[in-house]
Amino acid sequence: MLGRNRRREAAWSATYYQKVDLAVILKPSAHANKSSLMPQRTGSATLPLHGGKAPRWLFDRMRQLAPAIAEVMILEHGRSVFLQRLSDPYWFQAFGCVLGFDWHSSGVTTTVCGALKEGLSPRSNDLGIFVAGGKGKVSRRTPSELMTFGERLGMDGARLAYNSRMAAKVDSAAVQDGFGIYHHSFFLTSEGEWAVVQQGMRDNDGTARRYHWLGSQVTDFVNEPHAAIASDAQSQTVLNMVAGESSPARAASTEFARQEPRVIDREIARVITMALPSRHWVDIKRDVNPAHLRKVLVSTYEASPQNYEQLLAVPGVGPKAVRALALVADVVYGSPASMRDPARFSFAHGGKDGHPYPVNRAVYDHSVDWLREAVNKARIGHSDRLSALKRLADWQ
Repeated sequence: MLGRNRRREAAWSATYYQKVDLAVILKPSAHANKSSLMPQRTGSATLPLHGGKAPRWLFDRMRQLAPAIAEVMILEHGRSVFLQRLSDPYWFQAFGCVLGFDWHSSGVTTTVCGALKEGLSPRSNDLGIFVAGGKGKVSRRTPSELMTFGERLGMDGARLAYNSRMAAKVDSAAVQDGFGIYHHSFFLTSEGEWAVVQQGMRDNDGTARRYHWLGSQVTDFVNEPHAAIASDAQSQTVLNMVAGESSPARAASTEFARQEPRVIDREIARVITMALPSRHWVDIKRDVNPAHLRKVLVSTYEASPQNYEQLLAVPGVGPKAVRALALVADVVYGSPASMRDPARFSFAHGGKDGHPYPVNRAVYDHSVDWLREAVNKARIGHSDRLSALKRLADWQ
């Protein structure tokens, strides 16, 4: 009896999660239709870290329903719109709710991306959508996966890998908000358009922050790529080297990185002996270790970066080097870096427990009807796709 009750509760939970506004998922909003208004790097979300993982019964359904919804969107509105929606933190969160995952859990990022990757993989060639990366060790295979996609599609795989690496490096080294990147998913279309959904973890308070990128609007990786940032809280201990007001600090850091080693030694000695500014993001013993820093800066001298993006792309230039260079730019060159957290506003969606508000069932019923009509128009004939959509319809 206990097992039956648990199964019944699980089925009710999955049913109620579906009562999210599916029209938001499938219908492009006015924002999505106006691609010229899409931000460069479209946002982030800060979420509580939940232990465990999605139950097998739920994930198996997610990897069927997720690509089914994606396929309808692609057939009805095109691949570009689908990428735009993935790059919207509001839409992504609602998508996770429709698929049955916790609205406020950090696990929605890894689970939804995993369901899309597994579900879209068998039909990638037909739909023109390819997914690379994932969580932990899988994320480190992203460059090789993108190189493979590049060869298959006749694209510059090296450039795709560079875009992936820079998106990750900006959010881990150039924006130091306390979240270490551990998940990175790269979505690619057959036309070469791309989007990135990645997530970082902050151990001290058990939260995770999700970052969204839309490649078609990225014109500069290192100058104000954050536009529609969403987060539950802002931090006062951020080093933001991609803020507009950090432009002088970026220029000074790049100039210093091109200096000869003997100049580096002299300037570092001055920094260590000078009265340092009050900066929450710097630890003089950890960040300005002459031996370690000199090794990195010899590499930057040899690379001779001409701008901050090239500096950030140099292997070995990580968070510590960025902090040290920012400190030098502040103390020696009088060019302080921004401490503004790029997170700008918070958001949440309804959930099965009614927090922060119950989901609208009438809207969900309307969305199911719209989905049925879209499927009929698209004439999707494969049984696995139809069965996933029928299950959604049966959960009214």
